[in-house]
Amino acid sequence: MYVVHTALTKTSRMSKKILEVKNLTMDFGGVRALGGVDLDVKGGEIVALIGPNGAGKTTFFNCVTGIYYPTKGDILLHTPGRQKPKSLKGLKPNQVTVAGLARTFQNIRLFSQMTVLENVMIGRHCRTKAFIFGALFRTKSTRQEEKEIIDYSYSILEKVGLADLANEYSKNLPYGAQRRLEIARALATDPLLLLLDEPAAGMNPQETNELVTLIQNISSGGQSILLIEHDMKLVMTLSERIFVMDYGRKIAQGTPDEIRNNQEVIKAYLGEELDA
Repeated sequence: MYVVHTALTKTSRMSKKILEVKNLTMDFGGVRALGGVDLDVKGGEIVALIGPNGAGKTTFFNCVTGIYYPTKGDILLHTPGRQKPKSLKGLKPNQVTVAGLARTFQNIRLFSQMTVLENVMIGRHCRTKAFIFGALFRTKSTRQEEKEIIDYSYSILEKVGLADLANEYSKNLPYGAQRRLEIARALATDPLLLLLDEPAAGMNPQETNELVTLIQNISSGGQSILLIEHDMKLVMTLSERIFVMDYGRKIAQGTPDEIRNNQEVIKAYLGEELDA
């Protein structure tokens, strides 16, 4: 059983919406993968998106992060200091990252022939200002920016517990550490919202416990998180709100207790009983 760190409860500091998804619909030919899904994430909140395989969860992530262009609906990012939300619909994945969304994937996607530090530095480069001229001629500002990227990347590695492995090739890391490195690379983009696609997939119990602690620590600093996960104990431990999907549609939403006691959800997804 995972330990709930009550000291990290963030209800008191939840703010306005960061992400607002309205009527998101995705058709592939004659197949409707998403049918009018609404979802929102508030500042400093951990939200989970659950459902069986094929429910449309990853399709939802792919639409939000620019991999798919939705058939209908809108994806609005509320940026602090900006009066009107920014629509992410139609943006390319790199543009979505610059706007403030970063994600991990079900299947780990690291640069295996690069070091742990270099993998994180790549994530940070979306916030750099140096252009080709600076890179070619090694201007003072470019050298200073590179130093800042290295320092920042080290600070992220310290946060995820990988600083001692900074010079190791990513392919040599244990599986759980590779998952943490992928999260570190996403964090290096300085996201408004971190999207985690099945972060506990393939992990053993010890690695999963370490992941829970890591996500709690990240969230305690005010990071908004939206995650897809099949591990219901992890979901119930971490999430402040949960959205449930089935056949591309949202069928329920609420707090962990509300979802835990939702008979339709219990029968369809969690079984007749849920061990908390």
